[in-house]
Amino acid sequence: MFGTSGIRGPVGEDVTAELALSVARAVGVDADRVVVGRDARESGRLLVDAFTAGLRESGTDVVDLGLAATPTVARSVAAEDADAGVSVTASHNPAPDNGIKLWQPSGQAFDGPLQDTITERVREDVTDLRPWDDLGDRVRRDAAERHVDALVDAVRIDGPLSVVVDLGNGAGGVAVDALQRLGCEVETLNAQPDGSFPGRPSEPTAENCESLATLVAESDADLGIAHDGDADRMRCVAADGTYLSGDVTLALLAREAASPGERVAAPVDTSLAVDDHLAEIDVSVERTRVGDVYVAERASEPGVAFGGEPSGAWIWPAETLCPDGPLAACKVAALAAERPLADRLAAVETYPIRRDAVETDEKDAVMERVSERVLAEYDEVTTLDGVRVDLGDAWFLLRASGTQPIVRITAEARDADRAEAVFAEARNLLVDAVEA
Repeated sequence: MFGTSGIRGPVGEDVTAELALSVARAVGVDADRVVVGRDARESGRLLVDAFTAGLRESGTDVVDLGLAATPTVARSVAAEDADAGVSVTASHNPAPDNGIKLWQPSGQAFDGPLQDTITERVREDVTDLRPWDDLGDRVRRDAAERHVDALVDAVRIDGPLSVVVDLGNGAGGVAVDALQRLGCEVETLNAQPDGSFPGRPSEPTAENCESLATLVAESDADLGIAHDGDADRMRCVAADGTYLSGDVTLALLAREAASPGERVAAPVDTSLAVDDHLAEIDVSVERTRVGDVYVAERASEPGVAFGGEPSGAWIWPAETLCPDGPLAACKVAALAAERPLADRLAAVETYPIRRDAVETDEKDAVMERVSERVLAEYDEVTTLDGVRVDLGDAWFLLRASGTQPIVRITAEARDADRAEAVFAEARNLLVDAVEA
């Protein structure tokens, strides 16, 4: 039921009011108070109503934040002295989708054991429904200002800065308010919340952020910021219009956050560029499974100063264990005010990286065959998430998609010819396993 980032899928097919009601009843078994919020998708209204009904009939009080960024919801769990939080969102997915993401009081998403508990309760129809005179209450709150206050307290921006923020018609308006209170001059793109995402697709990829990059490059702006539909992701553009890759952004944010001897958490598909950039200041990278919940788990450990995913999820554990796009926007703005992002970008050495995928309806069987062969032929192998082979000067990763009938291939080396050779080696290995 749960994927790498909660429950997601097409509304009316995988995600329904019935599902929201069932998950809410499962959460309500041992929760006295729950925070609920949603992104701008119209379907979120009915899903919130269903979720709220399931909680209240379990005797659980509901704090309804209405339209709210996912990090606003996650931060509000502790602030409201609640037992859990739920974001009704499909994050960066397209408009026909919606989903449910559950949060702990620490700001961390529900981890594997908690997800398993909810799944089992839904499967077995385990509930704790109350009589008419013991139903939970529902109160409305606006938590945006509290989130903005936290961002302003956490970040300092020295000097004037001009920022263009592309909200992607999503729920991330707190980023604009925080940047303005921090002294930035802010211009917005796609600022009107609209779950059909008329301005651009929700995911802030380089292609989808072309308008932002052009506006930043042709204006006097120092920085461009882009969020997805629920603002748990943040991507950025330098003053010259360069869209920063996720790996480079990770390297820059991690280097600023970590001190010598500390560690950074990042998923198995993270570039060697991050390791090399951080090694210069004696900071090491610890690999996790793909998914912000796994990065957050590692970031919660002592000595881990930062966690990030190249997809755009950034976690400062001293602040919160949820990916907070508006916090990341403020952090990047502080970096840009101190030294232009283009200059920082030039200091990060990047390497050729190849990505592809092979279709298969038998992902599990294929990955089992891949694992057997790789473990027999290579010395440095990790099976934390898929199969990752460390070749010293290069690496490759074969990993089944959590949502599509494909197995993904990633290969990287510090030399272009070597990267091509390693990619071909990995692809041939995967194709053999598919055809076996």
